[in-house]
Amino acid sequence: MIDATVRVRRFRRLRTLLAVTAVVVAPSAGSALAAPGTAPAAAPAGVAAWRADHRHLPDPVTAAPAEVGRFLSTAGPAERLALVAAHSRVLGNLDGAPVALRYAANRLSMRATGVAYPDPGGDYLLFDPRGRGRVAQVFGDLSAADRIAVLVPGMSNRLANFWSGVGGRSYRSPALQAADLYRAMTAAAPAGRRFAVIAWLGYDTPQGVDEAKREDLAEAGGVALARFVDGLVTVRPEATIALLGHSYGSTVIGRAAARLSPRVTDLAVFGSPGMGVRTAAELGTGARIWAGRSARDWVRWVPGVRWLGIGHGTAPTRPGFGARVFATVDVTDHDHYLAPGTDSLAELARIARS
Repeated sequence: MIDATVRVRRFRRLRTLLAVTAVVVAPSAGSALAAPGTAPAAAPAGVAAWRADHRHLPDPVTAAPAEVGRFLSTAGPAERLALVAAHSRVLGNLDGAPVALRYAANRLSMRATGVAYPDPGGDYLLFDPRGRGRVAQVFGDLSAADRIAVLVPGMSNRLANFWSGVGGRSYRSPALQAADLYRAMTAAAPAGRRFAVIAWLGYDTPQGVDEAKREDLAEAGGVALARFVDGLVTVRPEATIALLGHSYGSTVIGRAAARLSPRVTDLAVFGSPGMGVRTAAELGTGARIWAGRSARDWVRWVPGVRWLGIGHGTAPTRPGFGARVFATVDVTDHDHYLAPGTDSLAELARIARS
């Protein structure tokens, strides 16, 4: 039985966690009384018409990406174009579908929204404007890449600020960060290596303290991330993959870890509040685990606890966790790990291309 001293110690740790989180994260209205967030895997827009199609198309919710890939590989060019025209909202978000089809489908979907997006001519593997939005932008030639890096952003990110950055700060833009990472990877690339970087906003990120302190959004995000990776493996089976997670994005990666394909060789987290476990061994993956945290990052004040559904476990940079710690000496705060010229970006580029 737990004695009174232990109970008091745990209460104080929990109280500290909540106090620190409340200070460093701007809570949403009514956060203290908000119901626990749920983020079930939603069916894509247009799913009813897709399921009613006479061609008996693979179900976008239940069919595995490999099944989707096999089905579409048998379709001829004319049929593929017809599917893009008829079902762009489904096909653009369909893991396992050929890369070119998803790009074409998402360009149609973006134009159909009537909103002027900053880079509508880019390459996208996800686009869904519903709710907080989903988007995944590709930098580099994914169809030829032998190494793929997937960047998973953290809290307060959503479709509306994907290009502009949280709070209008461009350095917090997942698209800009992924572009900077791609440039850093290719600048020192060995001859013959081909890379692609994906900024993946495929889950509902926490928008306030009520959501950030829990793991339910991370769990749903982890399921979606593992499926997205399976889709990459379907279309690029020869490639290896690195996942890079910032802040709450590292928790998403932690929840996905045990589900990931063995083609994922590296998991790198930075500014992490925790990956949902006490040690790297508990992640249940054979991938190498990397972690970095600046001495000037506010996340260092978040206690490494996970109790009664609150908190995210041990900080991955702690010596006992078991991660390989990389340099972050010149990172000035929580949001500049991917800033050009930093040792952190250089280290993450090295991990991403290895």
